[in-house]
Amino acid sequence: MENKSEEDVSIINVSSLSFIDFNNTDLHQSAVLLKNACLDCGFFYVVNHGISEELKEEAFEQSKKFFALPLEEKMKVLRNEKYRGYAPFHDSLLDPKNQVRGDYKECFTIGMEGPKDGLHEDGPNNWPNPNVLPGWQETMEKYYQEALRVCKSIARIMALALDLDEDYFDTLEMLGNPIADMFLVHYEGMSDPSKGIYACGAHSDFGMMSLLATDGVTGLQICRHKDVKPEKWEYIPSIKGAYIVNIGDLLERWSNGYFKSTLHRVLGNGLDRYSIPLFLKPSHDCIIECLPTCQSENNLPKCPAIKCSTYISQRYKAVHAHLKKP
Repeated sequence: MENKSEEDVSIINVSSLSFIDFNNTDLHQSAVLLKNACLDCGFFYVVNHGISEELKEEAFEQSKKFFALPLEEKMKVLRNEKYRGYAPFHDSLLDPKNQVRGDYKECFTIGMEGPKDGLHEDGPNNWPNPNVLPGWQETMEKYYQEALRVCKSIARIMALALDLDEDYFDTLEMLGNPIADMFLVHYEGMSDPSKGIYACGAHSDFGMMSLLATDGVTGLQICRHKDVKPEKWEYIPSIKGAYIVNIGDLLERWSNGYFKSTLHRVLGNGLDRYSIPLFLKPSHDCIIECLPTCQSENNLPKCPAIKCSTYISQRYKAVHAHLKKP
């Protein structure tokens, strides 16, 4: 943490990202834009995605209602063994080398509804009492399905960007029954990197892609070149009607390092900030191995094949090794 004052100086201006327009009927043109975005910084916007502003606003309103509940009410749905439900402030520590305490955020996690004896990422959701928050579950389930639909549409363009068939990821073993977790997030407080205080510590997502909706409050930053010191951070602005998308470590591994997952973090500015990201991973049994278009005689697979559920489980354990127990 000796270079924290340097880090503050290294923050640069607002980043400019590419736009992927779902109204563009030329998918190959969209694929070129997406490919360039993934080779550049791994972040881009999607517009004309079909999610109504009314549904999005309702999801945010319902999210705010939950986080406004008394702590004892929120603790009734504390995250279960499947990591579904409420996680209080400081529960996650994503950058233990630089953070003096856990993230200044509280979360609520929703995933695919599954049986109690399912795999790690499957299981029952931990819904709030409908008498306390009427209509809350219905709104979140509807929004979840819409966000998942958009992710699957992006995956079709992503396939073209990787010189694969458009429907390459559409198979049952890939995105037919995906692992998809949606977080409701509430940040508060003022971040101070010089003191190791962050709304959300620096990290890269470990899935295939993430679809992010925000309330417009500034905070998200990316670091395009994580190996360059001092790190240079850029703010990603929230644009009305657009979603922010970024690729994760799993896609970096799948593409043999061709597309790179990007370091990002959130700095609090003293205002309440809300966001709703959905993190998409392939199906449990999907084998993550070098895609056929990402290897050659001179570019052999950098990582061995691994089952998606095994990979995700390993990443969960690594992250939660730094978490306090519920």
